[in-house]
Amino acid sequence: MKSFTLVGQDEKTKARAGILHTVHGDIPTPVFMPVGTQGTVKAMAPDRLQAIGVKMLLGNSYHLHLRPGEDLIREIGGLHRFMAWNGSILTDSGGFQIFSLSDLVKIDDQGALFRSHLDGSLHHFTPEISMQIQQDIGADVVMILDQCVGYPASDYQVKVSTDRTLIWARKCREAFQSESQMLFGIVQGGTIPELRKYSAIETVKIGFDGYAIGGLSVGEPKPIMYSMIDTVEPYLPISQARYLMGVGSPESIIASVIRGIDMFDCVLPTRNARNSALLTWSGKMNIDRLEYSRDSNPIDLECQCYTCQNFSRSYLRHLFKAGEILAAELATIHNLFFMVELMNRIRKAILNGSFRDLSSDLLARFQGQIVNS
Repeated sequence: MKSFTLVGQDEKTKARAGILHTVHGDIPTPVFMPVGTQGTVKAMAPDRLQAIGVKMLLGNSYHLHLRPGEDLIREIGGLHRFMAWNGSILTDSGGFQIFSLSDLVKIDDQGALFRSHLDGSLHHFTPEISMQIQQDIGADVVMILDQCVGYPASDYQVKVSTDRTLIWARKCREAFQSESQMLFGIVQGGTIPELRKYSAIETVKIGFDGYAIGGLSVGEPKPIMYSMIDTVEPYLPISQARYLMGVGSPESIIASVIRGIDMFDCVLPTRNARNSALLTWSGKMNIDRLEYSRDSNPIDLECQCYTCQNFSRSYLRHLFKAGEILAAELATIHNLFFMVELMNRIRKAILNGSFRDLSSDLLARFQGQIVNS
């Protein structure tokens, strides 16, 4: 099965439009994937996600392994059936979560031995176990087990994690047996250009269905993140999907699409929504501000989402101030609708030759702007 088709490229940048082919449907790219870590996108029922145009979600094998467990998910018929989602799913291997539990984990070339953050129980993730968990979950796209390091990190730490990720990548490739799922490799290397290049070349040699850039958006300045993308991109196959892990702000997505990235995920749009921070085509809006208390306008006059078509800024502010659950749902609907529309506009502009103008316009709108009225 061919995993990716490139259908268009911008002439003035490296921006690409393509189609990721999965068992659960074709995904137009560039694409933003909302995060459903534990089998749900917070505050969003699956039919709402489908209604706003979401086609692919991200789940996390670390969290799903701990609760409810891959055995249960497999018995019920896989994660799609378990969460009543007919679209595509990508599962992260849990490498980032293991990295974030540094006080509870022991890592070597065989894998990671860690204690659950839920109950302290001992668990062992090896590349082989990670592949089995993700195959049991039934994701359309499976990620290799990788070791992520934070920022800053010593050259030695970065070198060890880069080499270990390659060892694990080879083991994942050998252990992966599914014909209906895709396996993506992950490029590590911290913020060291030579290691990023080395990791990209060696990961591509192993041979995967797509390639992710991991270990970024972990605290490094954005110019450094963009520099690392520039370093890696020339060594990634043109004919396969490129995925930048954990990036989800509009300005970072645009800057990364310019550099040839196809896929993104991040908790930012949904987490911000639950904390009253909304995305608009004029900049970022904090809806709990006093000036919105009597504002009868929708969140964004340009937006066609359910929230903007039915409710005022005043009402949404009231819901947040009252601590109503509906506030999180309506705000999340809006932010995810915005992200879907953003990716649609980007894709359309790539295909019709106007992406450079669009990206310049949108970057000017999003970088550091706050809407107060």
